[in-house]
Amino acid sequence: MKFIETLKNVWKIEELRNRIILTVGLLLVYRFGAQVVLPGIDAAQLETLQSNTDSGLLGLLNAFTGGAFANASIFALGIMPYISASIVVQLMGIAIPYLQKLQKEGASGQKKINQITRWLTIAICLVQAPGYLASLPSLGIPQSAFLLGQGGLFYFSSIVILVTGCIFAMWLGEKITDKGIGNGISLLIMVGIIARMPLSFFQNAASRLEGNNVMLILIELVLWFVIIFASIMLIMAVRKIAVQYARRTASGGYEKNIMGSRQYIPLKLNASGVMPIIFAQAIMFVPGLIGGTSMMKDSAAGQWLQSQFSDIFGFWYNLLFAFLIIIFTYFYTAITVPTNKMADDLKRSGGFIPGIRPGSETSEYLDKIMSQITLPGSIFLALIAIFPAIVVKLMNVQSGWALFFGGTSLLILVGVAIDTMQQVNSYLLNRHYDGLMKTGKNRKAVA
Repeated sequence: MKFIETLKNVWKIEELRNRIILTVGLLLVYRFGAQVVLPGIDAAQLETLQSNTDSGLLGLLNAFTGGAFANASIFALGIMPYISASIVVQLMGIAIPYLQKLQKEGASGQKKINQITRWLTIAICLVQAPGYLASLPSLGIPQSAFLLGQGGLFYFSSIVILVTGCIFAMWLGEKITDKGIGNGISLLIMVGIIARMPLSFFQNAASRLEGNNVMLILIELVLWFVIIFASIMLIMAVRKIAVQYARRTASGGYEKNIMGSRQYIPLKLNASGVMPIIFAQAIMFVPGLIGGTSMMKDSAAGQWLQSQFSDIFGFWYNLLFAFLIIIFTYFYTAITVPTNKMADDLKRSGGFIPGIRPGSETSEYLDKIMSQITLPGSIFLALIAIFPAIVVKLMNVQSGWALFFGGTSLLILVGVAIDTMQQVNSYLLNRHYDGLMKTGKNRKAVA
């Protein structure tokens, strides 16, 4: 009853209601576009392509696009080129002074960075689109499915459509962020992942029922909820650093005593989010590509690399995957958590950590704490990332359903859900309603 009452309160707030309706509408547009096949391809002959992209690295990519990759859809590239461009621009901001200057200019600088990211997205699409079209025959689409052949006209029109589809998806995400609720880009990825979930679950459940293993279905569901809970704990966990603020006296001076306001700096256990997994996932394509080069494909080492690193549930793949996640977690945390800036801001605002001198000593202390909490955070993140391989090997879970037991898919689902609920929660609390995430005393709406 409390939950139903909260949903009614959500609907009462006109601005929030309009934002939710707009968000749902734009997400439906994206899902509709994922079913529209590229012109010149027979949709009735895509069964082989869909079956070949059910597992492995292609299955992971297909999950991120919500099945658009396997449908040869106008949204086949999904939103991933924009994600790649954002990562590249963010990393370039470390070394390029111009981007560092833009980052310090506030809203105007961020606007220019967004424009650079959009142009880079187009450049990445122009590389990925021809590669995707050229790979379709090898992925199982017969020549008869190309109704107009595979000539220059087909390539030109399809590349234009694929690039336009990616840019349109990017526009949808930005509109959701500005006018809707939640982070639009993340929501597009989330709905794509969710779209694959029911089919994956029922396929796995059907195989269990054939073997009269109903109890295994229940065990898998319980384990799935446990992993979701662990992911929530990883995302929400923080280390609170106590901060003392000096109290300003009537004469304008500072009076440092115990009566000053006391607050906390929340340092996240996993400050890097899912970015280390995305970085590591991109690197994991490299060993297989090296093994497939003309110099190594006929050698024993080349064949070993291809066989071991084409199986995303294999031992060596996941061992290297976990190691890269731990390394990238430290790397990404170091570039996204500016302990020097935090120490300077704290000093300017008259705050200090008890027992630590303001300035460089505070920065070194915060850096030390971040290093200490990043180690267990990175190990926990790596365990969640490789957990799909564990359930496949130990419980014989089908690969499609196993992807939802951890990794990028589950962390994105949990992270986006928490972020969206927090935004809805803030609207409710600002209108003096009980929030979605934490209830308090009954409040009456302010007229």
